[in-house]
Amino acid sequence: MQTSNKCVIMANGSFPTSPLVLDLLRKTKALIACDGAVAELHRRGFTPDAIVGDLDSIPGDLRLLYADRLHGETEQDSNDLTKAVRFAKASGYDEALILGATGLREDHTLGNISLLLDYVRLLRHIEMITDYGRFTPILTTTTFESVKGQQVSIFTPRPEVKVSTMGLRWPIDHHSLTSWWQGTLNEALGNSFTITLTGEGGAIIFVVTP
Repeated sequence: MQTSNKCVIMANGSFPTSPLVLDLLRKTKALIACDGAVAELHRRGFTPDAIVGDLDSIPGDLRLLYADRLHGETEQDSNDLTKAVRFAKASGYDEALILGATGLREDHTLGNISLLLDYVRLLRHIEMITDYGRFTPILTTTTFESVKGQQVSIFTPRPEVKVSTMGLRWPIDHHSLTSWWQGTLNEALGNSFTITLTGEGGAIIFVVTP
C-alpha cells in the first residue's frame, strides 16, 4: 500500500477538530487506522488504506466494506497503536504522524504519549499531533523550529537523563527532570531552540501550535 515514505496513523482517541490537523488528515497519501477509529473516520468521510488491530471494534457492515484492507493482529502484549506503528514500518514507511491519540480516557492518553520513545527507535521520524500542538520524541541533541513566545514542555522518562537547553526563556543546564511538571511551560525566545540530552532514555518535547 506504500505510496510515499510518510503516513498518518489514526488512533481511537478524540477526533481532531483543529483545521490544521484535519488538513493533515485530508492531504495524507496513506492513512493507517487503528480498528477502533474506523467508524468515526467513515462517518466523517475518510477512507483508511489499512486497518490494524485485533479487529474487535469494527461494526459488521464496515468489516465487510473494508475487508480488503484489514490486518488483524491478536497478540495482547501491545496496544493497537503500537500494532499500527509496526505495520507502518513493515510497509516501508519511515515517517509517521499520529493523530487522535489523546483525549477521552486519560490513562490511554498517558500510555500513548509514553510509547513515542519506543516508536522513535522504529521509525526515522514520528510525531503525535493534537489540536493544541505536537509531541516529538528525541534520543539525542535536536533543534526545533519555533516562533518567539511559543510554549515548550520537556518530559524525560528517566531521572538519569540530563537536559540542557538553548533558546528557551528559562534555560536548563545539565539538569535532571525528576518530576513531570519540572520541564513544562517554557517559552521559545526566537525562531529555533535546541534540546541537548546526556544519558540514555530520551525525551518527549511538546510544542504548542502558535
